[in-house]
Amino acid sequence: MPTVQSNGINLYYEEKGSGDPLLLIMGITAPGSVWEKHLAHWEKSFRCIVVDNRGVGLSDKPPGPYSSAQMADDCAGLLRHLDLRDVRVVGVSMGSIIAQQLAIRHPELLRSLVLMCPWARCDRMAETIFRHMVDCKARLRPEEFSLYVQLLIYSKASFDDKKSFEGLEEDRKNAALEPNPQPLIGLEGQAEACIHHQVLEQLPSISHPTFVLGGEVDAFTPQWMTREVAEAIPNSQLHIYPGSGHAFHWENLEDFNQRVNQWLLEN
Repeated sequence: MPTVQSNGINLYYEEKGSGDPLLLIMGITAPGSVWEKHLAHWEKSFRCIVVDNRGVGLSDKPPGPYSSAQMADDCAGLLRHLDLRDVRVVGVSMGSIIAQQLAIRHPELLRSLVLMCPWARCDRMAETIFRHMVDCKARLRPEEFSLYVQLLIYSKASFDDKKSFEGLEEDRKNAALEPNPQPLIGLEGQAEACIHHQVLEQLPSISHPTFVLGGEVDAFTPQWMTREVAEAIPNSQLHIYPGSGHAFHWENLEDFNQRVNQWLLEN
């Protein structure tokens, strides 16, 4: 299993496909393997590098708090270990704040950015949601915590659709069988990174081509957060999925995979 010493921790990663390098950075609570359905499409065009962030998966899970800058340095260490430059980066949710910090702190490593449901700062409601997520993790059974996260990230349409709802039920059952669940200490560290990410004034310095995407009815990181990031990064492109939640990339899987793949090929 490939691991690299980066920024003081063991960082786990996997590679799929060939071509120009594409780094995929996952969101809070989730290991890199959650990219599976997107990776299956993008690996046909790119050398995809999928990383487990600190605090989850097969990477180290040191005590927190973590920061988005620290986690970006983790990823930068991986890219330097692989001797990569001119890297395209896709980050979702917490992964998008890590990607922002990569562009701010290590611009020489990057070629372009795709920021999914991003934010540049937390308001009190967002901070409260992240802290409540930690409380729920501490108190709920895995399948109950999975339901809580689903209620945050999926839109009403996903719950109303029979096939989609059956998939959500199956995911909740599988959460109880996860062989390597995220420990509370890892989620605590990641939540602090999310809460204290404050880069709005630095975003105008990003000169890489940037594609920002969000969901119209995202209750976790609302649409204003996505639009604020897009407006702050010069010449960024914005796409909002109508009627979709934080998990718009699952709710519009085929369109999302093709849309982002084409943009990456052009940028």
